[in-house]
Amino acid sequence: MTARTNRASLICAAQTGDPAALGRLLAVCQADARRYAYKHCQASDVEDAVQEALLTVSRKLSGLKAAAAFSSWLFTVIRRECRKLAQAMLRHGPLDDEVVQQLAVRTDETLRTDLAAALESLPAHYLEVVLLRDFEELTIAEIAARLSEQPGAVKSRLHRARELVREYLLEPGIPPGLS
Repeated sequence: MTARTNRASLICAAQTGDPAALGRLLAVCQADARRYAYKHCQASDVEDAVQEALLTVSRKLSGLKAAAAFSSWLFTVIRRECRKLAQAMLRHGPLDDEVVQQLAVRTDETLRTDLAAALESLPAHYLEVVLLRDFEELTIAEIAARLSEQPGAVKSRLHRARELVREYLLEPGIPPGLS
């Protein structure tokens, strides 16, 4: 049996609801998905894009009309996830000139101190996701599994946590280094 025939039979089995076939299919296509995402995403977004794309595939595979279209569909889903992540970054970055100037006057030590204080000010459930994502560098899917939560809930909590840190660091009336 050729690799193409094997993949087609996995797709058909997964479409009929065979969870083992779906698991094998996702495992088989993960390396291709990751390589493709590296070409279309920021490096820091690759794992999140792949995980979200594979979740989408697992949920919507039954609607795929032809097994031969699987690869192009998978790559389309990955491109869409990469664009979503890039758009999210643009909404919450880049920093405007005033913010850049405000942060630029702080020394590295002051920024570290202010960031530590900002993190300490977070409620525990926000701090947990920030530490898992930004310090342990876990993917959203890995964090969701560790916390037994849905990836969407983890993303939402991470977004809110980062917004709170940003607000804390940019709060007017607090001189740099004295927060």
